[in-house]
Amino acid sequence: MPNRAQTGLITTLSLCGMLLAGCRAFDNVKPGATSLFQVFAPQESPGDAADMALDQYDPDSRFTGTALLANAHFGGEDVYIELYEDAARDEDAGVRWAGVRALGLHGSPEHVELIIERLVDEPDRLVRAEAARALQRIHNPIATDPLLRAMDEKLETEPDVRAGAAQALGQYAQPRVVQALIASLNDPALVVNHATIGSLRTLTGQDFGIETRAWLDWYDATDDLFAARTPYTYPAFERDKRLLEYLPFMPPPPNETASTPVGMPPPVDG
Repeated sequence: MPNRAQTGLITTLSLCGMLLAGCRAFDNVKPGATSLFQVFAPQESPGDAADMALDQYDPDSRFTGTALLANAHFGGEDVYIELYEDAARDEDAGVRWAGVRALGLHGSPEHVELIIERLVDEPDRLVRAEAARALQRIHNPIATDPLLRAMDEKLETEPDVRAGAAQALGQYAQPRVVQALIASLNDPALVVNHATIGSLRTLTGQDFGIETRAWLDWYDATDDLFAARTPYTYPAFERDKRLLEYLPFMPPPPNETASTPVGMPPPVDG
């Protein structure tokens, strides 16, 4: 499991929060920062951050350096990709989390195999959940079977992982995916139900809510499951400004723009 310090920063980066009154995290905000990610971007040189990420003696340093690089404006440069790959294989769970997150932000379809390893064989639930989120942002059909496995409550005990897998499956227009999503409507976790319905809507253009029987009747009656399919976009973080963010020196909310996964083929007309 990530240690306490790593878990704290994981929560911060995942929720893009920490804008609380009296919080000292912004006492030394990087000049010119326009987003929360830039607040945490390295104030030293890229080389200094890379040195932290490569510190073989201190996993906290590797974790922090990897997270800083991934969220910096230069974090997608080729020179850092191998570093992220190594981090995703690190012995420390927190470093693996940071590496998987970095690959989700900057990786390509060739990295899906490595991300799948973290989804399927990873003992830490936070890393598995991050792997599911990364697979929402990168398209590669080899992820279909591992995602189906990760959505099965008999095989995956963590609801956030199952929900992330259900969300990622919305980009794979295969009958077996629709069948598995319909079955997943019986999952006891509401977060999984919500993600499953969203992917079914995307894949089929239909909306029968959580009514499994209605979905099955439609599935049996239709000749083309994907005739009304809509484009898949991965979930993007977005929220309104909080009170402190109206101040002139505070960065705005770190909102993202929804987009299609890297490597996803363009839609076929007609």
